[in-house]
Amino acid sequence: MKKFLSFNALSALLLAAGILMIGCGGSGTEGPDQPEVKVVATNVSVPASAEVTAGENLTFTLRGKTHFSADDQVILRSASNTDYPCTMVSFNDGTSMVVRLPENIVSGSYKVYVKHGGQNYYVSQFNLTILKPLVIEPANGVNIYGIVQCDGKGVPNVLVSDGSDIVKTDENGIYQIKSQKQWKYVFVIVPSGYEVPSDGILPEFHSALSQPAEVAERKDFELVKVDNDNFTLFVLGDMHLANRTDDLKQMKDFATTLNASISGSKDKRYCLTLGDMTWDLYWDKYQFPDYLKTMNELFKNVLFFHTMGNHDNDMNKVGDFNKSFEYTRDIAPTFYSFNLGKIHFIVLDNIDYNNVGTGSDNRKYYVLDYTAEQMEWLKKDLSFVDKSTPVIITSHAPVSRPNGAATFNNSYMDGADAVGEANMAEFIDAVKEYDVHFLSGHTHNIFHRRHNAKFAEHNEGAVCASWWWSGYLTSGIHVSQDGAPGGYGVWEFTGKDFTYSFRAAGHDENYQFRAYDMNKVQEVVAAAPGAKSKFFAEYASAIASYPANTILVNVWDWDTDWKVSISEGGQELTVTKDYAYDPVHIMALTSERLKNNPSSAPSFLTTQWSHFFKAKASSASSTVTIKVTDRNGKVFTETMTRPKAFSLEEYKNK
Repeated sequence: MKKFLSFNALSALLLAAGILMIGCGGSGTEGPDQPEVKVVATNVSVPASAEVTAGENLTFTLRGKTHFSADDQVILRSASNTDYPCTMVSFNDGTSMVVRLPENIVSGSYKVYVKHGGQNYYVSQFNLTILKPLVIEPANGVNIYGIVQCDGKGVPNVLVSDGSDIVKTDENGIYQIKSQKQWKYVFVIVPSGYEVPSDGILPEFHSALSQPAEVAERKDFELVKVDNDNFTLFVLGDMHLANRTDDLKQMKDFATTLNASISGSKDKRYCLTLGDMTWDLYWDKYQFPDYLKTMNELFKNVLFFHTMGNHDNDMNKVGDFNKSFEYTRDIAPTFYSFNLGKIHFIVLDNIDYNNVGTGSDNRKYYVLDYTAEQMEWLKKDLSFVDKSTPVIITSHAPVSRPNGAATFNNSYMDGADAVGEANMAEFIDAVKEYDVHFLSGHTHNIFHRRHNAKFAEHNEGAVCASWWWSGYLTSGIHVSQDGAPGGYGVWEFTGKDFTYSFRAAGHDENYQFRAYDMNKVQEVVAAAPGAKSKFFAEYASAIASYPANTILVNVWDWDTDWKVSISEGGQELTVTKDYAYDPVHIMALTSERLKNNPSSAPSFLTTQWSHFFKAKASSASSTVTIKVTDRNGKVFTETMTRPKAFSLEEYKNK
């Protein structure tokens, strides 16, 4: 069912207050059959959405006097320009007008008009959901109920949750929840073999609650039967869309590669984001309705499941719950689950803003943990999942993080400060009976780690790479701080089996590593435009420290199942793992940002990372062969004729 309309920023603020207020008066525009008057006053209030049974009454609040009357007619106009006249039941100027919906009206988005004196006065637009009549008397204490149906029939044994409790539908597809309405929404846990309808890219698996806890609300869900045992999931890390640094144009270019991947998938396909779709610091010019508009223009006929990031919180609200209001209103719950084929997915939020105040200076004061409420809900969710079912869990931040060339920071997610909250160790222990793959973003880098035989962690990189800065400063170079290209994960599922890989935007699928002749890299970096900045010294020193004739290889999607070999004249060289700075990122972003900032260090500069490999050749002019074998057994090679010039042109998007 439809959730909320994508209104402009002013309307979004009005919706946050619970109502959109528009009145009559103003300049005229042409409608399909009568001139419309575009209204500008604030006295007729239209809800963002309504869920009623055909033939029932619908109430519009009048906040102040209008020039309408009981003799006027309310018309609902569908997206296909079909008019549905409504009978005026009662009219109390300054208070409300009540109309009866026609029996033949259907669910959809409608424009609301009041026909007065032969003129159609446009009021607003809203989403209408027509509910199937239910013969049900909610049990004592039940305040959320409804039916989960497919093709007009109730579906039994479907899980529905209010974010606290989880219940099953009965044999008729009816569910009932006794809820505190703490999270102010209810969602269906989409079962295997089904999808839900969509509003653009958004799957309609949840619905907002608008009534106080003592009032019962009916919320229905529709399922669509599908065969999705085989499917491809495209995993999208941080986007940080903000209408700056040419990001919307770069995102359009990025979408070209992703859409080609989506179109090329022979099975069902879905997308999953890993948080930070927007950027809280720039919500004044680009927020969730703008994000949805962008994504709906770029992507068609594919569902996007969303994970919340730290930059998707409202910095002008206080506390974790309030900061997430806009996100839950416009995008999705902060934690929920669903099934695709034979796989169970759980989306969680490990960015904890509990008790954090307002203002941009407080944005960084979140802690990383899972709240007690989420942990309780997680236990309930897993209680319905068979132990043999693979489980994919997503959160914005990783539970650990590389800490040097070969170690990890195991206390990275360590913000728990209340009973029941979970840090890394407690979280992994809570899911220990399941085979879990944990997907995250946040770092804008890539790493993979197997914590134990049943828990693997995958930090999937960033769509925006270095917050879109490299492409802004050096056209065609879209690269993250670890040297990984901006791109996305490709997870291909066949039943319970799956493979995963990384696809670089602007390149073909064989672009899986970058190899450097460090003799030539050293020459270019030493003469970099940013070298005059004192902050460039660490990069220049690190690059200069490589012995003569070193070959450096960045294998960004590397894990311990990959193999890297470098040979010279048919002889294998000794390859060692390195903790390194990527030369392309140094030249495309760091040097460019520092050349005009000799006395200050801007953000997003090159980061040392651990997926590099090096070997020393015997001469400066020998030919070497780099052979990289991925976790799936696919081989990628480069024959490097040396000396090999170092030029950014070679690495630009194709």
